[in-house]
Parts: sequence; structure tokens; C-alpha cells
Amino acid sequence: MRYHSFKPGPPLGDFIHNFWLYEDYVVPQLKDHILPSGTIELVINLRDDELRIYDATLSGQYRRFSGAIVSGAYGGFFAIDTLQETLIMGVHFKPGGAFPFLGVSANELTDTHVDLETLWGRAAINLRERLCAAATPMQRFALMEEAMLSHQRRPLEHHYAVPIALAALGQTDDDVSVRDVARHVGLSQRRFIQVFKGEVGLTPKLFSRVQRFQRVLTLVQQTPPDWARLAVECGYFDQSHLIRDFVSFSGFNPTEYFDHQKLLSRQKAHIKFNHFPLPENR
Repeated sequence: MRYHSFKPGPPLGDFIHNFWLYEDYVVPQLKDHILPSGTIELVINLRDDELRIYDATLSGQYRRFSGAIVSGAYGGFFAIDTLQETLIMGVHFKPGGAFPFLGVSANELTDTHVDLETLWGRAAINLRERLCAAATPMQRFALMEEAMLSHQRRPLEHHYAVPIALAALGQTDDDVSVRDVARHVGLSQRRFIQVFKGEVGLTPKLFSRVQRFQRVLTLVQQTPPDWARLAVECGYFDQSHLIRDFVSFSGFNPTEYFDHQKLLSRQKAHIKFNHFPLPENR
């Protein structure tokens, strides 16, 4: 397995965290949960012209898409088939970073996937064909950078309130209300929510919850968890509040998640960002 990453410079770097590429990615588990991060992802399967997204209930039902899709900002988890990830690349946008490139508001993509062709037309097909034909990771990243630049909307900038709100709502250890942020940026609460959803894809409140959940995931990887302490440190009312959100966002209770993470660590398994490999009994 080989992983490659590339961080574009300005102006793309203000909106895109990185381009990524996996080659020869083979794992024992059949499915992964994709956990919410508050961001939008562009994903391109370079091996097969197909991607399958499974129902969160793991009932076996799935939707079939082309090999190039956009995954909107999710307020929960969904599942993917790991067999389709052998040769795959994508664009990991920063929170609120995708809207200038897709031609639609981010809230039109919330909790859903859409073929890139629906948004970019024939250019999406051409891009995938050129990426498949490219010989090296850097050639692929250069093609992706070119595609992003050609689809950027000008001027390439946020509504002034969004970066301020993202910074405030990302402070998971502070008790920041949506009303307080709206007042700080000088907008009515209704207008602020409308602007934020249009660029980020989630309501400010849901985005804040997702960032708090992500903070828990980070701390769980660093130290043996004391769930009551983590609940306080990450801004939850109590431990039961943390557990409810954790199950909602991951499909597992915190102890199940941590125990499986320990097993994967002992097996020296590679875990992708925001992926959670499903145990055999799930």
C-alpha cells in the first residue's frame, strides 16, 4: 500500500486541505464506516468506473455511482465497500471550502452523494480518463490542481462571516452559542445560519457537534480513555451526552470503538482518516 498527499498552494490552499492518492490499498475488512468531519470530499476511483455507498443501517442496500463523486457534508456516518479502494484518489476540502468549485451551494449536497458529472458535465469524465492514464502521483495531482483552478468561481472568497464562525465553532472546549456567533458577525441568527449552511453544508449547531466528536476521536487515540473526563474536556454535558453523540456519529458506543481500535493497532492495520473498519461481527 502506498499513500501520497499533496497540499496545493494559493489560492487553492485556502480552500483545499490536500489531494490524496492510495495505490494498492488492500485491507481484510469488507466495509468501512465513514465518520462525519464537517467537510466535503471529491473521490475518484481510478480502477473501476463505479463507487458504492451503503445504507448506514448496513442492511446491504447501496447506491451505485460513477467512478467520480462528491460526498457532501454528513451529519452521520455511512458505509463504503473497501474493495473499490484499491486505486483511488480525492480532494479533501477544508470546512466550507468546496462551494466555489462545484457550482451549487454546499447545503444542496448535505447528507448525500452526487456524480461529479452532474456538477461538471463532460469535464468530469475527461478528468477521470486523464487521471487514469497518468503515470505518476505528481502527474495526477497536477491534473487535479488544473481541474480545480478551471472550475473555481471568482472571486474565490468566503462570505466574511464564515471563517469567523468556523474558528469560533471549532473551539470545542468553549461554550459558544449560535446566537453569540451571529451577534459577533453582525447578522441575524436566521441569516447567519443561511450563509453558513450555504458554504459549509451543515447548520452551525450540527457543525459544532461534529467538531466536538472529532475532538473525542483525536483524544481517544492519544490516551486510554476516561470517558467522564473526556466528556467534560470536550464540552459535553455529561458522559451519557457524549455516548449518545458518539453512537449517532459512528454507529458504535465509545467502548466498542476504542476496543476495536486497540485490536487494529496491535495488528498494525492502516486506518484512513475518518474511516472506521467494521469488525467481522458487524
